[in-house]
Amino acid sequence: MEPLKFKYTILYVNSVTDTLRFYEAAFGLNRAMLHESGDYGELDTGGTSLSFSSLKLMTDLGKNPAEANSNNPSFEIAFETNDVPAALSRALGAGASLVQDAEDMPWGQTTAYVTDNNGFLVELCTPVAIQP
Repeated sequence: MEPLKFKYTILYVNSVTDTLRFYEAAFGLNRAMLHESGDYGELDTGGTSLSFSSLKLMTDLGKNPAEANSNNPSFEIAFETNDVPAALSRALGAGASLVQDAEDMPWGQTTAYVTDNNGFLVELCTPVAIQP
């Protein structure tokens, strides 16, 4: 059996359109698609898509979706960049909320954290430096 391929992650949001616009402005991502219903959309992030589905659609499908809780996150999304301060400035300018300013970590990585327009935790980070 061949290994499985990680295809996409879907986050449940109130407004898919507003979320796509936010991620385009805050993180410079490109929209891959938005369904004509407005209830599902994807961003082009390389081999794996970051997708969004409306809370309403998931409720209509019989799921029990929960909204993001910025005070009690259960996961994070991470975007890698060589310039965390610039990426952080862009995200904040687009309406992200600051959680942690850019900080150098002991393992050789710079990280910063924001929450998106839905309250999801987003990490901005440099590649981990290879230690000799």
